[in-house]
Amino acid sequence: MELSDIKNNLDHDDVYSIYACKNKDAIRFKEEKGDIRPPFLHDSDKIIYSLAYTRYINKTQVYSLVANDNISKRMTHVQMVSKIARTIGRALGLNEDLIEAASLGHDLGHPPFGHCGEAILNKISLEVKEGYFNHNIQSVRSLMFIENNGNGSNVSLQVLDAIMCHNGELELQSYKPIFKSKEDFLKEYYDSYKIKDKVKTLIPMTLEGCVVRVSDLIAYLGRDIDDAIRLGKLKRKLIPSSITKILGNTNSSLINTFVLDIINNSTSEEIRMSEEKFAALKELKKFNYENIYNKANDVKKVEKWEKMFRLIFTTYLKDLEDKKEDSNIYIYFYKYKNDYYKNNTSLNRVVIDYIAGMTDEFFIREYKDIVRRNKNV
Repeated sequence: MELSDIKNNLDHDDVYSIYACKNKDAIRFKEEKGDIRPPFLHDSDKIIYSLAYTRYINKTQVYSLVANDNISKRMTHVQMVSKIARTIGRALGLNEDLIEAASLGHDLGHPPFGHCGEAILNKISLEVKEGYFNHNIQSVRSLMFIENNGNGSNVSLQVLDAIMCHNGELELQSYKPIFKSKEDFLKEYYDSYKIKDKVKTLIPMTLEGCVVRVSDLIAYLGRDIDDAIRLGKLKRKLIPSSITKILGNTNSSLINTFVLDIINNSTSEEIRMSEEKFAALKELKKFNYENIYNKANDVKKVEKWEKMFRLIFTTYLKDLEDKKEDSNIYIYFYKYKNDYYKNNTSLNRVVIDYIAGMTDEFFIREYKDIVRRNKNV
């Protein structure tokens, strides 16, 4: 088979809906030589082989540091988002490669201890004048400015945008894409550091990005209930009948119901849910917050984690200021970065990047190492 035939077999532009994002329309910030892979399939590979993706395996989804290997981590969550989103995308004739890349990359910027860690790092970031910290923006930053020793991964604009706009905390009944240029995307990205809640206003530029956004919600709501039940923190019978009569009483039925509803109600211009299913989704999300997320970490645990974050931040900031090259932030992170990263990144931001990339266990090891070091001073 000729190389051109292989490329044609992998491309699929001719079978996509006319409203899908075509491979030929992929935009990159830097030109690069292609290979047999379509651009968004190549993006999936860039993400899967990134160091940030490897660290998903030990990052909190909801429950941190639990003695149960069956509880979800970020790694399983992003794969579930990908599976759900690709099912919807295939039924609607959308670009599955774009969907997969955005799904797998959407949580790369999550710091240790999930949304609790994100809130703590946001406080620190604001205090040191580095702007608002949001995991979706950090995911984009990782792929643009941190991976590959600071060179970034040169992932396409469409994938970066879907990652930036994925906000699974804000539910909408209808998702309609908004056209963006490179300049539009970069303005939204940088404004997210400066404007409070800017991330809640972001809408994807492709239908594929819209599918990823709604699939994030679908993926975590039912699975988080399963995890809570598995840990003995919730009983399934407590889920209100007003929810279960519409969505069913299992994660499988919930996913199937939402996926079919979205496929049946979406149009060529928008990804849409029926009023009945959307109302059930909002009620389910409210139930999860009241019974799972708001109870996952008690006040003492959060206070302890904040103390740990602050000690790690101040210690490594001083180490950078003192050019202490035997410090872990030099050994594991800073010494590998290129001159552009070092010359264009404040030391405060360097430490935030380092902490945001940590797994839960590595974070704890770093904290213990700093405590041990201080005792020996």
